[in-house]
Amino acid sequence: MADKPFVVNDRRKFNADGEPRPDAAPSEPRPPRDTTPEEFSSASHAQPKGPQAVPPPPPHMREEEEQSPNELPPPPTAEQTEQAMRAYDATVDRLDNAIHTANPGMDRMPEMSFERLVQSVYMQAIMQLGGAAEPGQQPQVDLLGARQSIDMLNILSAKTKGNLSEPEDNLLQSALFESRMGFLEVTQLLARQAAAKQGAPPPHPGPSIVR
Repeated sequence: MADKPFVVNDRRKFNADGEPRPDAAPSEPRPPRDTTPEEFSSASHAQPKGPQAVPPPPPHMREEEEQSPNELPPPPTAEQTEQAMRAYDATVDRLDNAIHTANPGMDRMPEMSFERLVQSVYMQAIMQLGGAAEPGQQPQVDLLGARQSIDMLNILSAKTKGNLSEPEDNLLQSALFESRMGFLEVTQLLARQAAAKQGAPPPHPGPSIVR
């Protein structure tokens, strides 16, 4: 069998000088490469280059931002208030009946009144001033809590002025006087103790009040 001539095709696109060859075959287009789901996800989450415009927030978010932080929500409607009151009263009745059934000899809790409210806040102030300490024990004093309780009594006095009966007003004013006097006694005692530890003369006790 006769040997066929061996032909070498020069596929180089540029000559030795770096210039394009006029007889070079044109480049064949490359087939598109399949994109994997991972690469598509990465490309879709790629960060854009350069500054980007921030889209405006939705209308309801703009309204919430424009509202004052101290603005209170609207009050409940009359129907909502009535439903909540009926549900509360029914729950309290069931609770009282359950307690009375479990403890037949136990008296029912008395109804809340203005007198009981004043006495509750007053006793809380006295306990915060150390009045609940057992004999021989070191009193635990909470001056900030006592001040808050006394201020609560003062708010009650200011907000109910002219709307109380004489016994109610006398009780409230007596509770305010006694709690304020107790506060002054405790603060002056603590000041004297602090001055004695430092070797300084005791502070002026301030104006005396005849009790």
